Amino acid sequence: MRHPRNDAGLPEIAGDAVLIAGGARAILLQLADPAVGRGVARHSDFEDRVLDRLWATLAYVYAIVYGDHGEREKAVRSVNRAHAPVMGPADGGAPAYSAFDPQLQLWVAATLYDTAVVVLERTFGPLTDAAADALYLRYAELGAALQMPSELWPADRMAFDAYWQQRVGELVVGDEVRALSRRLLFPSTLPAYLMVAMPVARLITAGLLPSRVRALYRVRWNVGAESRVRGILRVTGLVWPLLPRPVRQWPKNRSLRSLHAAP
Repeated sequence: MRHPRNDAGLPEIAGDAVLIAGGARAILLQLADPAVGRGVARHSDFEDRVLDRLWATLAYVYAIVYGDHGEREKAVRSVNRAHAPVMGPADGGAPAYSAFDPQLQLWVAATLYDTAVVVLERTFGPLTDAAADALYLRYAELGAALQMPSELWPADRMAFDAYWQQRVGELVVGDEVRALSRRLLFPSTLPAYLMVAMPVARLITAGLLPSRVRALYRVRWNVGAESRVRGILRVTGLVWPLLPRPVRQWPKNRSLRSLHAAP
C-alpha cells in the first residue's frame, strides 16, 4: 500500500511518526563507527534520558526538513551547543573524535536517511523514484546545516549506495559500544507504558539492521524472528495510513511548535 504524498513531491511520511520505529536502528549504526561510539560513551547520558534525546533528535530533523528559517536556526544552535564539548584525542589505538568532524556528521546523516528509506519501504513498499530523490535531497541538509560541506554528501542515490556499502563494511563494535547498546535497548527510565512496548521495539530494531551489523552486536537471529518482523511491518503498512493525519504527524507538529516557542 502506498502512503499518500504531498503536492511538493516530498513524501508526506518524512514527517510521519512511523519513522520513529527506526530510531534505535540509526543509533546502533552510528555507534558502530568507532569514533562516534567513543564520543557517545564518554559524553552522552542518552541511556538515562532516552525520551529527551529522542525529542532533541526529532526536533533537529523536523526543523531542517520542514521548519522555517527561525526554527532551523534554533535547532542548529541547540545541536552545536550539545556538540561543543564532544571531542577527544586518539588514545591507545582508539580514534580521536569530535562532534564537529564533517565525516562523522556525514555518517550520522547517512544513517538517518538510510533508516528512513528502510522503514518506509519495508512498511509501505518501494518509494517512487521522484519521492526517493526528494527524500534524499532533504536528508542531505541534515549534515550540511551543521559543519558538513554539502559536497561531502554523495551526488545521487547510486553514489550513496556505494558509500553506504563501504561504510557498513568498515564498522566495528567493541565491548564498550555493545554495553551502550544494551542500555539503549533495555532502558530503565522509560514510563511503564513504553516499557511494555520494548520487546517489540527490540525485535523491530534487530530486524531492520543490516545482517553484518546485527552480527557485530551479537544479536541472535533466525527465520522465526525475521518472519515476525515481516508480519508486524505488513500489518503496520495496512493499518497506519488509516490513522488520522494529525495522529501520524503529531511528533513533527509538537517538535516544530516547541522550537517556534523557544527563545
